[in-house]
Amino acid sequence: MDDATRTAVEAAAFRRLVDHLRARTDVQNIDLMNLAGFCRNCLSKWYQAEANERGVELDKAGARELVYGMPYAEWKANYQTEATPEQKATFVKAHEGGPQS
Repeated sequence: MDDATRTAVEAAAFRRLVDHLRARTDVQNIDLMNLAGFCRNCLSKWYQAEANERGVELDKAGARELVYGMPYAEWKANYQTEATPEQKATFVKAHEGGPQS
């Protein structure tokens, strides 16, 4: 696979991932962090960092809106639930070694 095709395939796969996460509003970020070690916020941080590295000015709010498909405050108000004590304990245990993103 040549570089241009690889880049196009990776971009398409990324867009599908973002579309999937937007559709799965029932999946909480803490669950993603506990199971996969990253969440929508991590993805938006990575997006922002890569844009900024390439000279594209993108702030945290803008990157989150690209990933969430809406302003983060709106997503939180509509879909985020309070983490359970079990979810919080799993998060602490899983991330004892330091930040993952």
